[in-house]
Amino acid sequence: MREPERTAAAIPERLLGRPFGAEQLGIVREQVCLAQPANRAEVARRVCAVLQWRSPGGAYAGMSARVALLRLHRLGLITLPPPRSRRNNENRRLGPAPPEAPPPPLLSCRVDQLGALRLHPVGSDEDARQYRRLLQQYHYLGYSATAGAQRRYLIVAAEGVLGATGFGAAAWKVGARDAWIGWDQAQRCRRLHLVINHTRFLILPWVRVHNLGSKVLALAAQRVGADFRAHYGYAPVLLESFVEYPRFTGGVYRAANWQCVGHTRGRGRNSTSHAPGQPVKSVWVYPLCRDFRSALGGAPGA
Repeated sequence: MREPERTAAAIPERLLGRPFGAEQLGIVREQVCLAQPANRAEVARRVCAVLQWRSPGGAYAGMSARVALLRLHRLGLITLPPPRSRRNNENRRLGPAPPEAPPPPLLSCRVDQLGALRLHPVGSDEDARQYRRLLQQYHYLGYSATAGAQRRYLIVAAEGVLGATGFGAAAWKVGARDAWIGWDQAQRCRRLHLVINHTRFLILPWVRVHNLGSKVLALAAQRVGADFRAHYGYAPVLLESFVEYPRFTGGVYRAANWQCVGHTRGRGRNSTSHAPGQPVKSVWVYPLCRDFRSALGGAPGA
């Protein structure tokens, strides 16, 4: 394959959920050259302004833009300025690992016997470090940074921190979900931000509290829409989650009145390829309002 053909083949067809091609790539390259000061934050700011990369709330999607630009950089399509810090940013935010300590004693009781169960929003740097460390150490998928609108919580009771849970951007295309909503491609493009994904859910291994998982899901459903509105200027109307099948049954979602609407095809949450490469997962959904399908622009009674 000749070099121009190889470059054209590498250009993503979509970026940040928007059409992308050679024309947009040319604009990005121009802004890389014009950025003063020549740093990645300024490049992202300029690209957002020119291409009108905005969040659904209207603000420039700066953090998501930086992730998108890094993708173009790694594809060899642009050359970003070097990062201002050569150190690994994620490791720096995590800080040094705490000394090894024996796990706390087993906590075994009913959920109604816990004291003051609540979801504590991750706000401070210390909250963020604790959230990351818990997922990295105890969740089978570990911790991975995500861009875009998201809300993260520590699961807290009088007995201490019991786990962590988080919500972020919905998967780009899921056949079972889209058919259940009644979406066509244009409707999905316009309304996808109104669906949010339950990205992580962790109950710490020494916590054996009957019905805790479904109670946490109920607490999250009660507050996550308002939290998104407060931070991003819009409220989602549908929650989604993907449960690796048959490794997990999804029983905690069923107990919290979520609905299983089918299975993925093993292509990954943001894949544009038709080749399977990921575990098959069951697809679970939970409406946050009665008229969710109307808000999403789906077909009535789908």
